[in-house]
Formats: sequence, C-alpha cells, structure tokens
Amino acid sequence: METAAIKIENLTMAYGDNVIQRDLTFEVPEGKVTVIMGGSGCGKSTLLRHMLGLVEPKRGRVLYWGEDFWGADEARRLSIMRRIGVLYQGGALWSSMTLAENVALPLKEFTRLTEREIQELVSLKLALVGLAGFEDFYPAELSGGMRKRAALARAIALDPEILFFDEPSAGLDPVSARRLDELILELKESLGATIVVVTHELASIFAVGDHSVFLDSVEKTITAMGPPKDLLAHPPNERVREFLTRGGSLN
Repeated sequence: METAAIKIENLTMAYGDNVIQRDLTFEVPEGKVTVIMGGSGCGKSTLLRHMLGLVEPKRGRVLYWGEDFWGADEARRLSIMRRIGVLYQGGALWSSMTLAENVALPLKEFTRLTEREIQELVSLKLALVGLAGFEDFYPAELSGGMRKRAALARAIALDPEILFFDEPSAGLDPVSARRLDELILELKESLGATIVVVTHELASIFAVGDHSVFLDSVEKTITAMGPPKDLLAHPPNERVREFLTRGGSLN
C-alpha cells in the first residue's frame, strides 16, 4: 500500500466568482513522480500555488503527511514548508549573486552550519546537478538549461522530502529538456524524494511520470488519474486522448 505524502481533498480554486477548478481530490504517493498535466489555462500552476501555501483554497484541504496545512498555525506551516523544495518556471535565481551564493542562501538562512561546511555543501549540490566548478559563475553567464540546473541545486540545498517543479522544460531545447528529465529521475533515486511536476510537455510526462492527474479546462475538475502510459493506452475520455496524442502517438 502506497503512503501519500500529500492529499488534496475536495479542493476548489477560484478568484472571486471565477472558479478555476472544483472538487479536486487526489493523492501524491511518497517517493514517486506525480505529474499535474492539462492544457494551457486549465489551472496547473494555480494548483501548484495552492499546494505551496501561496494561495488559500476557496474550499477543501491540502494535507502534508496527514496534517491539514491551512488548519495549522503559522509556525507549523513554516515547518512543513522547510521540508519542501521548489524549482520555479523561470529559475528565480538572484542575478547579482554567483551560483555558490544563490545555493548558499537557504543554508545560511535556515541552518547553523559554518562557512566551510556551507561551501562544501554548495559544491556537492552543484556537482549533483552537473555544475561542478561553476561556483563563481553568475546566472547571466549560463545557458537556459544550466540556469535551471543551478536553480535546482538551490531547491535541494536543504535536502527536501518533497520537490515541486513548475514547467521545468519551458524555454529549453529538446536536449536540455531531456537532460533535466533524467536529472529529475536521478534525484528521485538518490534523495528518495517525492516529486510533483507541473507540465504540458508530452516528452517529460512520459519520461518521468509514475502517476498523473489530468485537469480538464472544460469540466473544471480532474477527469483522469493514473500512470501516463496507461492513460495513453486506455484514455478515459476524448480530451485526455487528444491531449496525450498531440503530434502523434508516443507508444
């Protein structure tokens, strides 16, 4: 029996009277890669913001390891967030800081490690994402793929138990996107992390997804769940079939 790291229960997301998605109920299995997928404008990134505690849901609950996030006090919410890492779509690196300084930031903020210990950890995290020796480079000196990997090094600085990726392949060429997918799988194995990936990129969905949730922009709710390849083989409805076969079958 799989243990759920995150449970979403009857979640409704809305801005004023405009409902984005309603009655979302699903689980994120521990130690697996769960893909949140759907077409543009279906609410994938909005769901991510709700799961990250950036937006309070109109209705429903977000539970981490069985604990109601929005039902907890601020100290408990911060404690939960400390166990989570995020790779934002644009990377969100500080342009005025070197890669080493960017990765060191959460370590200086949330640990009592010595400067030497922090430097050693920074070098280790950069090496894990294939950027050994790039400590003194600035983000502007790197390619888009390298910036994403540097941002990932910062996201894993505190050894998070859950990692969120928001459209990780956005803006990358196919080779860089494939390398990032491989890195996601390597981190799942090496860190034992639970991973949530928000994406509409078919190559990434099939490459990394153990489990998936399809947000339907017409029905405004989840209309399919399961391993992406199973949904491709046996699509439960026409919109899922159309979404997963764009550009031809990926069997």
